[in-house]
Amino acid sequence: MTHAYFSGSLSGMAAPRHVHGLAEKRSLEIRLRKIIGQLKSVEQMVQDDRNCVDVLTQIVSARKALKSFAEVVIQQHTHECIMGASDPREGQKRLRELLTVLERYVE
Repeated sequence: MTHAYFSGSLSGMAAPRHVHGLAEKRSLEIRLRKIIGQLKSVEQMVQDDRNCVDVLTQIVSARKALKSFAEVVIQQHTHECIMGASDPREGQKRLRELLTVLERYVE
C-alpha cells in the first residue's frame, strides 16, 4: 500500500491517494469493464426500442454489480487506509471522510 498526495480531493485540499497493488487493480478493472458492458447494453436496448421490462432487468443487474464494486472498494479502504493508517489520528480522519461519503452513498 502506498499513499501519495495530490490536489484532487472532493474538498479541493491535498488528499492521500491509494495506489492499488497490481492484482487488486486488475480485479477492480475487470469488475468495471463488466459494469461498463452492462451499461452499454442498456444504451443499445434503449436505442433498439427494447421492452421496458428487459431494459429494467439489465439496469437492476448493472446496479447490483456497481453496488458490489462499491462494497469491495469500501472494504479495501477500511482495511488498508483506515486500519493501516500510520497513526490513530490519521485513521480517525480517514474514517470521518469515509463516513461522509457513505452518508451520500446511502441517500
